[in-house]
Amino acid sequence: MEDILSYNYSGTSSLVRRGALEELFLAQYSEIDKNTDVPCFFWGDVRQPFILARCLITLSNIVKSSFNLSPFQMSLLKDPIVTAGNERVRFEGFSHCAGVYARVDVLPEGLDGEFLENGTTNVDFNQPMITALGSIRPNEKIMLSVGQKEVGLYKGESKIIERKVPLPAKWIRGLGTVQVYLSESEKRHNTFNKIQTQQLFRGMPKGVVKSDYYLIVRGNKPVFSPVKSADSVCIGGLHRLRLLEPLLPYIDGLQVFAHAHMQSTTWQLTMGNIRFSFSLSRECWRGFSGEGAVLDSLISDVPDEWIDALDKYAYANQTFNPGRIALEENISFEKIENSTGRLAAMGLLGYDLNDGEFFYRRLPFKLSRIIGLNPRIKNAEKLIEDGKVEILNNNKERTEARVKGTGVDHTVIIQEEKERCTCEWFSKYQGERGPCKHVLAVKKLVNV
Repeated sequence: MEDILSYNYSGTSSLVRRGALEELFLAQYSEIDKNTDVPCFFWGDVRQPFILARCLITLSNIVKSSFNLSPFQMSLLKDPIVTAGNERVRFEGFSHCAGVYARVDVLPEGLDGEFLENGTTNVDFNQPMITALGSIRPNEKIMLSVGQKEVGLYKGESKIIERKVPLPAKWIRGLGTVQVYLSESEKRHNTFNKIQTQQLFRGMPKGVVKSDYYLIVRGNKPVFSPVKSADSVCIGGLHRLRLLEPLLPYIDGLQVFAHAHMQSTTWQLTMGNIRFSFSLSRECWRGFSGEGAVLDSLISDVPDEWIDALDKYAYANQTFNPGRIALEENISFEKIENSTGRLAAMGLLGYDLNDGEFFYRRLPFKLSRIIGLNPRIKNAEKLIEDGKVEILNNNKERTEARVKGTGVDHTVIIQEEKERCTCEWFSKYQGERGPCKHVLAVKKLVNV
């Protein structure tokens, strides 16, 4: 905050402090008015209606699937999210267990219509819509509308309208984690062509696969192997990939992305001007909603005015690249990183692997609701409120604390961006599923 920095604003060069730069950013984007009253976001033709129909049917099948829930629980969750913005239309959904995330991206070249405004809605794909999608033939003309309260499909004289419905809480929790994992993923291997991909899937083991498998490449042939090797991609719950099989006859190629610590894998099918992304959680019993990737971002104190300004920045630009914003606007990387996690947790940011940046979607979540949906955050706050956190040592290199538990005290150590706790949760997951409530409480108290 003390550094003197050069900054060019409205054509005038001046020397101002970083704090002044941040104030200019806040002032510039706080004045933006988001148009939330436009009833229709997009209206127009889809250039590959048959392929889009196959993708949406597959997405619906994913939303109807579950790998660890009862039939009753499965009947409660079935809502795809639809976003129109940045000259694209995107459809997103989770499996019922929230361990599989899928997104259909219709790229600008795949649409011939008008974007009246950017916006997001979430609807049920009921049987009439599925039937209508299944009846679409190659080269048949269809029109699509995406609005604030409905999504419409128009074919000849017939139309199917699906109305807006509430979004499941499990999806709200999962959305933020998936986007963070995607932003921490990188492409592995070259793009596999249609024949390579079909051969790969034909070699998949039958039935439910309970042990880890690995994607490896022998020569130029990708295969699934139960044996780990160099540069292999670890896949838990491999059988979940069978949900992609109906799309394989229509693909141009397959790209595989893996999280830096193998917490997820993403399988992206390209079909002309349409991309189908399919992300798997680390294991089939683990839903993205419980992974805790955004918890660190939720414990830091970021002023509401910053969240509001960055929300409006993303709305105005329709993209959000944290590193570029920090450099261009001279804002600290830490502040941008925390804000990015919060915006993702609020459902306002998705991540595009091909563009390498976040995209904006406008879901109506308040941060207070997000925190309320994360029990570890609430439990950490209660530990602080009840005076159960005692800081034993705190300096730049190391923080040590004692946290009272039920009949036992836990020791928390945070050192060089690594954290440890003596509780059972940390011992079991070693931080892979986000910090435990004890670590969160210490971080919040000392603002690490």
